[in-house]
Amino acid sequence: MHGWDSYLAIGDSFTEGLSDTLPDGSYRGWADRLAELLGEDNPRFRYANLALRGKMLREILDEQLPIALEVKPDLVTLCAGGNDVILPGSDVDELAGLFEEGVRSLLAAGIDVLIFTGPDPKVSPVVRLVRSKVAIYNSNLHAIAERHGVRIVDLWSMSVLSDRRAWSDDRLHFTAEGHRRIALRTAEVLGLPVKADWREPWPTVPEDNWMALRRRDLEWTREHLIPWIRRQLRGESMGDGLTPKRPELAPLISRQGNRWRPLGEPAACPEPRSPQG
Repeated sequence: MHGWDSYLAIGDSFTEGLSDTLPDGSYRGWADRLAELLGEDNPRFRYANLALRGKMLREILDEQLPIALEVKPDLVTLCAGGNDVILPGSDVDELAGLFEEGVRSLLAAGIDVLIFTGPDPKVSPVVRLVRSKVAIYNSNLHAIAERHGVRIVDLWSMSVLSDRRAWSDDRLHFTAEGHRRIALRTAEVLGLPVKADWREPWPTVPEDNWMALRRRDLEWTREHLIPWIRRQLRGESMGDGLTPKRPELAPLISRQGNRWRPLGEPAACPEPRSPQG
C-alpha cells in the first residue's frame, strides 16, 4: 500500500492527455491511467487534473500551482516548459529557474513531487531542430530533482518512444499506446506494482517507402504545422476558452446525467472535439 490518498496533476497537453482519445472525444492520458493505478483498492483516493493544452510554464505556475498549494494533495506531478522550449529565443536556464521555484513551493507545502523530462524529439521533423535546447532543459531538470530529492520520469531515455507508433498524427502528442507506456514507467518510478512492461518491443511492421514518408510529411505540414504557426503569430493557444477536465479532487468517477461513471468509461452521448481546440 502506497502512502498517497490524493493526486493532482498540473501541466499542459501532455498531462491533459492529448491524443489518447476516448469514444466521446475526451482525453484519457497517462495521468488518468496513473490515477487508476494509484486508486486501486483505496476507497479514499481522490484525483484532479488541472492541465490544459497550450499552457506555457508561467501560466501553469500562476494558474494551476496555487490551486495545488491550496488543496495540498499527497502527490503532485509537474510537467511544464515544453511549449516554451520550442519557441525561438526562449532561455532554457531561465525556464529551469522558474520550474525550480514551483518545485520548492510544492515541497515547502509538504507535497510529494514527481517531475518529467522532455522526450527526445528526434522523430518530429520540426521539433527536432530544438533537440539541443530540450537536452539542456532536461539536464537542468535532473539537477533540480537531485538537489531537492524529488522523483523524475526520464522520458528522453524511453527508447520505445522513438517509434512513430508512440506519436499521434500531429507528431507532438502521444497515442494511447504511448500514454499507456508512460503511465507504466511513471508507476514504476513511484514504486507501484504493475502488470505490464513499458519496455516491451513494438510489433515488427514493414518499413514505409520514401514516397509514403514524403506524403505523410506534406500532410502533417498542411494539417498541423501551418495551423500551429498561425496560432503563434496571433498569440493564440490551443487551450483558449477551455477548462480543466477534472478541476477538483474527487473519486475516480465522473458525473453523467443521473449517474456516476468510472474514470475512463466513455460518455453515453459522444460529442467529439478536435485536439486543436
